[in-house]
Amino acid sequence: MIKSPEKLADKTFEFTTPVKANSPELQQLFDFIALGASERDRDRILPFDIIELLKRSRLGALRVPVAEGGGGSSLRELFEVIIRLGDADPNVAHIIRNHFVVIERILRSERSERNRRWLKAVVDGAFFGFAGSELEVKRAGSGTVLNTKLTPEAGGYRLNGSKYYSTGSLYADFVAVRLLAPDGTPATAIVPTKREGVELVDDWDGFGQRLTGTGTTTFTNVRIEADEVVFDTDADNSLLTYNATIPQLFLTAVNTGIIRNVLRDATNLVHKRPRTFYHAVAEQAADDPLIQQTVGQISANAFAAEAIVLAAADGLDQIITARAKGEDESAASLAASLRTTKAKLVVDELTLRSTTLLFEVGGASTTKKSSNLDRHWRNARTLSSHNPAAFKARAIGNYEINGTPLPTGAFF
Repeated sequence: MIKSPEKLADKTFEFTTPVKANSPELQQLFDFIALGASERDRDRILPFDIIELLKRSRLGALRVPVAEGGGGSSLRELFEVIIRLGDADPNVAHIIRNHFVVIERILRSERSERNRRWLKAVVDGAFFGFAGSELEVKRAGSGTVLNTKLTPEAGGYRLNGSKYYSTGSLYADFVAVRLLAPDGTPATAIVPTKREGVELVDDWDGFGQRLTGTGTTTFTNVRIEADEVVFDTDADNSLLTYNATIPQLFLTAVNTGIIRNVLRDATNLVHKRPRTFYHAVAEQAADDPLIQQTVGQISANAFAAEAIVLAAADGLDQIITARAKGEDESAASLAASLRTTKAKLVVDELTLRSTTLLFEVGGASTTKKSSNLDRHWRNARTLSSHNPAAFKARAIGNYEINGTPLPTGAFF
């Protein structure tokens, strides 16, 4: 029986500060996370203890510059880490997705007092969530806000409204909330999740990614200080033309991690398989050329997916390079969005194919509920369904044929 993480955490791990992408204790932590991943998924055990370990590791500060107390990782290095974490537990990798999205926007902005304060919280181990979606908005991803609003009060505001699909916020220390200011203009408030009036509800009932806390967040008369509200036009708020490229690639990276996990499970199944079919060409499954071919295909899929994701991540780093040189970022942003959009189309297909091939390796016995191998397909299908491939492919085709730029809202 797997020992519970809360019993082992304090004795097992000591983290250097700051933790970096290649820190050996980071891989040790990921290996530990992998031990209980299937059990947590099968029994719907929310991984609060695992998130606490990640906070202790200061993983959330990977992208913060070393001079500011962080790990100083490039975006390519960050996505390498996310693939590894997605291999260990795709739920956990998905939980911290919005954290890196929020922090990246702060990192791209000038270092105002409040931005320095939020980055210091990250360096100290805090995680950030995001609450943006409203079911009343008829076009998902448009960024439209209808019902989450601020009202003025004594040098600050009160916030009321509800958000849905608030992935990761259940585990976060702060949540970034898209809202309407009193004058009707859009803005974002960054609010401590423990503040009175903030309610985080675990009501996500999807068949996959069941532990991500992708639930409802309700704000009831929550006090918001004036410097906690970031208007889209504020000098210390930097928005790229394609602002959702990082969160999109994040999902694709998690799916890539799933293929790596499938490859490991497939190999283990072969070695543990006690018998084979009477009409197989070999006595042992490990010697069967058809099974070898299937595992080889999964391995190739894992390699291709990782190469594609990291090529897209290189495109994101090129945006940062352009900014550092004082160059216009728009061309690099479009190129990065195109890479990320293409990556989703290919990697999602590779992931879903690989999660099905796993059952060709093990046969009917692998469908037992106790094995929980169906979690790979369920999780991959859920991640892939966030942004339907058909809409992505059409946008790419319109660009290639007519030169029409990709949409600039969410999902791109």
